[in-house]
Amino acid sequence: MKVKLLAVFFGALALTACSKLTKENYDKLEMGMSQKEVESIIGNADNCGKTLGTLACTWGNEDAKHIKIVFMGNKAVTFNYDGLE
Repeated sequence: MKVKLLAVFFGALALTACSKLTKENYDKLEMGMSQKEVESIIGNADNCGKTLGTLACTWGNEDAKHIKIVFMGNKAVTFNYDGLE
């Protein structure tokens, strides 16, 4: 039982520690980056949607910690965040 509990604890800890949604990584983002360049810094988006020639992607949960980036012609044109430390 203790082994299973420790495995669950360390698994959760590893997932938490691996989060790329940090203020430090957000500060590495630059206007004009491609989606692939952005993903190399903060990982794959959790949600993307196309509207009028733009692609809006969200990393994280919009109700909590997240980064939102809008791409136009595969180049980042706007980005913002909330809840990052």
